[in-house]
Amino acid sequence: MNKTILILAALLLLSSCGGDDADVETAVSTPVSVEEVQLKPIEQFSIATGTVNSSSEAVLKSEKSGEYHLRTNPQTGIQFALGDTVKKGQVIIHFENTEEENSIRIDSKKLNLETSKLDYEKQQSLYKKGGVTLTELKNSERAFMEARYDYDNGLIQMSKLEITAPFNGIITDLPYYTEGTKIESGDVMVQIMDYSSLYLDVSLPGKELGRIRPGYPVRVMNYATPDDTLRGIVTQASPALDSETRSFKASIHVDNSELLLRPGMFVKAEIIVARRDSTIVIPKEIILVKQRGKTVFIVEKGAAQEKIIVTGLENPDEIEVLEGLKKDDRLVVKGFETLRNRSKVKVIR
Repeated sequence: MNKTILILAALLLLSSCGGDDADVETAVSTPVSVEEVQLKPIEQFSIATGTVNSSSEAVLKSEKSGEYHLRTNPQTGIQFALGDTVKKGQVIIHFENTEEENSIRIDSKKLNLETSKLDYEKQQSLYKKGGVTLTELKNSERAFMEARYDYDNGLIQMSKLEITAPFNGIITDLPYYTEGTKIESGDVMVQIMDYSSLYLDVSLPGKELGRIRPGYPVRVMNYATPDDTLRGIVTQASPALDSETRSFKASIHVDNSELLLRPGMFVKAEIIVARRDSTIVIPKEIILVKQRGKTVFIVEKGAAQEKIIVTGLENPDEIEVLEGLKKDDRLVVKGFETLRNRSKVKVIR
């Protein structure tokens, strides 16, 4: 009886061992995709959003009353209109006011300046020859100076009968007025913007305080045209947090020389705080966080090998690996979710 039991036990043991061997030999391989680890650059950046504004903007109002006359744009051959480019000093609107012009008497002041200048030059010549006294010379000099000031002041008064572009820019608002209608002082005439350069004010989280400084480079993108990336630079960064929002303000200058952005557009800004030009960089999405730390899988001899890694710079999509991987390692980028250390794998592309 005892001998029979021993024989049955031996048979069961042999059967059990044979089953394990079969399971190892017929284990199913997990399909995975791999990429060879390479050195490449990575940037760490802080993301902010906001509205861009023109660096130069002016709303011009009438300083004198008079009949409204919109000038012709020499570039188009027709009267100035919205979207037209203007140059600094270019007259856009003229007011006709005969009474004001007569009171200024600009032609008379110009003539007085010319005659007083001739008299002063004559007195200088005579003084050198002893023909006039020093007092007479100084009196003629004073008359010349007063005539010049009077004429310059007349030009200032005359300029108030014109609306002139204060800088190179583009007409962004031009209220309609009937030609020849009387305009009163203080009426809005035109708005001009120069948006070849823009500025962007952003709020950044408190954790970035002291980390973002003036001079840091910035990438600026509009959500409607994500393929057009503009360059910017941080010009100011507050050293203090807002007590309510726990954020701080920063200002960014944006180069918009090709006029890809327009004032009022909502944009995303990536402020670059650190960069490495050649380092191991992997996708963030393939990292598994375990008790032992951050892990990834590589493939060696047909099996998955678990690697614990130490990371450095990161951005929303990628992360730098400081320790745990080396160049040319076959990194599992798909199919890693269910892997265990030494799992048998089948590499597919």
